[in-house]
Amino acid sequence: MEFKDYYKTLGVARDASPEDIKSAYRKLARKYHPDVSKEPDAEARFKDIGEANEVLKDPEKRAAYDAAGSQWERQRAAGDARGQGGDFQPPPGWDAGFEFSGRGADGGAPFGGGEHSDFFEALFGRAARPGRGGGGRRADVQMPGQDHHAKVMVDLEDAFRGAQRNISLRMPALDDAGRGVMRERTLDVNIPKGIREGQHLRLAGQGGPGLGGGPAGDLFLEIVFRPHPRYRVDGRDVYVDLPLAPWEAALGAKVSAATPEGTVELTIPPGSAAGRKLRLKGKGIPGNPAGDLYVVLAIALPPAGDAKARAAYQAFAQAFEFDPRAPK
Repeated sequence: MEFKDYYKTLGVARDASPEDIKSAYRKLARKYHPDVSKEPDAEARFKDIGEANEVLKDPEKRAAYDAAGSQWERQRAAGDARGQGGDFQPPPGWDAGFEFSGRGADGGAPFGGGEHSDFFEALFGRAARPGRGGGGRRADVQMPGQDHHAKVMVDLEDAFRGAQRNISLRMPALDDAGRGVMRERTLDVNIPKGIREGQHLRLAGQGGPGLGGGPAGDLFLEIVFRPHPRYRVDGRDVYVDLPLAPWEAALGAKVSAATPEGTVELTIPPGSAAGRKLRLKGKGIPGNPAGDLYVVLAIALPPAGDAKARAAYQAFAQAFEFDPRAPK
């Protein structure tokens, strides 16, 4: 998917003020409105302009978009250094740590609510959630505050043991002069044992302030696991690769394997092929029922780095009439 440069679409600088963005949008919207424009691509341009304006006029969307753009620049630079291209894909947890108020700048849903590009949906589609409470109401009416939402990244090990974590959240907002600012706060959060990715923690009273003495809204934290160098997660199930020497796979062996809860001893059946899964029931993420841990076998070949090793491989080849590409 192509990364959309919303600033370029509106023809404004990246530090443009809200007034600059509004002015640029109105000028381009008049020029490309399908009812009046004679440009052949007017309808497509009008949609692009509207989408860019929807993002850049809202301090929450704009701050999230800028964060994604910074990560994309690093991702593209790394790809160019490796001689690779590549389309834009939001990195896992790219929006973690952002606190959203549950509505857009004009009181609607936070993200979504119309026809948007795949790029827009990739960034904001999942974040559309109905908010409770809201602005624009009389100050003498008692109303509950808005619910806020944020995505936070935790370690997989926290789901196995539970943890107390210090979470920092950033919330885009406008200052008195209409400039975008980032307000930060830190919360102590209890991560319960057995929590799943995608699950929400509710922090009562930690959302937006109420109106007219009404109660504060709640803060909902969506849990995302940090990418782990060893484990993969699917629901409550956890997967881990276990390298084996060829003779261990062929003859069977007893080996040690790391799990999130410590090392276990495994019996490898003789004749095990690469990709075979050994299931450790109930050793995945705790719960009722608990998930399973799957140990995925992989064959690690010793290097043929010297004459002795090469001779061993040659003797191995002569000892077997084996064609790995023969039809099964």
